[in-house]
Amino acid sequence: MYGTAILWPTLALVALVYTVWFWMYVTRIGHMQAHPPGPDDLSTLGFMRYSQPVEMPANNLRNLFEMPVLYFALVPLLLLFHAVTSVQLMLAWGYVALRAIHSVIHGRKGPVIARFGVYLMSCAVLLAMWVGLIFDVLILR
Repeated sequence: MYGTAILWPTLALVALVYTVWFWMYVTRIGHMQAHPPGPDDLSTLGFMRYSQPVEMPANNLRNLFEMPVLYFALVPLLLLFHAVTSVQLMLAWGYVALRAIHSVIHGRKGPVIARFGVYLMSCAVLLAMWVGLIFDVLILR
């Protein structure tokens, strides 16, 4: 058992979320300073057009609250059931690394196919973690 070692990749994922959040606000504030919004830019549709050049960080932040929610739900269960194994820990670090790679590709406006491939790999790793927990709790105990 590796106990609370699962918290290290979890904290790394939290750090990634805050890094993307910070990037989003720096990018938006810079855009607003360089291009002050006019009255038409403050309507819903106007703001969507106005902020479009700096929406990539916001899109990436939204991505970090989709599938990663399942990771954040899994970690307490792994701790509760004392199911943190070396395999789960390796998968957790792999998941976090893939999410970071996804964010870098997204942030650099890299190819969608590369970003999607990394996304799919991260989903597969997360699924493996869930299957591992289910197997450990329901079958081995």
